Amino acid sequence: MARYTGPRTRISRRFGTPIFGPSKYLERRNYGPGVHGPKSRRKVTDYALGLLEKQKLRYYYGLMERQFRNVYERALKRRGVTGETMLQILETRLDNVVYHLGFGTTRPAARQMVTHGHIKVNGRKVNIPSYALKVNDVIEAKETNVARQMASRNLDLSTSRAVPDWLALNREAFKGTVVRIPTRDEIQPIANEQAVVEFYSR
Repeated sequence: MARYTGPRTRISRRFGTPIFGPSKYLERRNYGPGVHGPKSRRKVTDYALGLLEKQKLRYYYGLMERQFRNVYERALKRRGVTGETMLQILETRLDNVVYHLGFGTTRPAARQMVTHGHIKVNGRKVNIPSYALKVNDVIEAKETNVARQMASRNLDLSTSRAVPDWLALNREAFKGTVVRIPTRDEIQPIANEQAVVEFYSR
């Protein structure tokens, strides 16, 4: 499975946002990467702005360009606001829900749990990170010592992150349920999704 494996702090500095989580290095150097230091950049065009917003979301959710484009195409075919629908598709991916439930401390860690076969959906093993979850789907760690130990350790490390209201977590049973599809306000995206829609619709 293709994924980004390059320097993460450099990406966060490029966008001026902690894409991959808090970084002390980013706090010390809150300007773009490069040898010229914190010099002013040229005026950003509408095209460049849309590209930046798209890249933010793409790195945030850990998708490659073709995967992200497919998400946009799926959102375009559905009823409703395309930008909000796109965010809902991204949020209800299996790897993202595993992260929100606390079974993974980061999205890459959650994705690894899925690809290594440690997660079940409705009683069946699913090892596809992009698996689209629906309302009332039940996500759980497999009944193996390795899967349960990983989930237990990650749940303890993730106590500072609240589980979203659109998910329900049973810590003792290592299970979570999709109660409903999240709203735009609950997602609180890291980027302007409307700029992404306009970028792709050119």
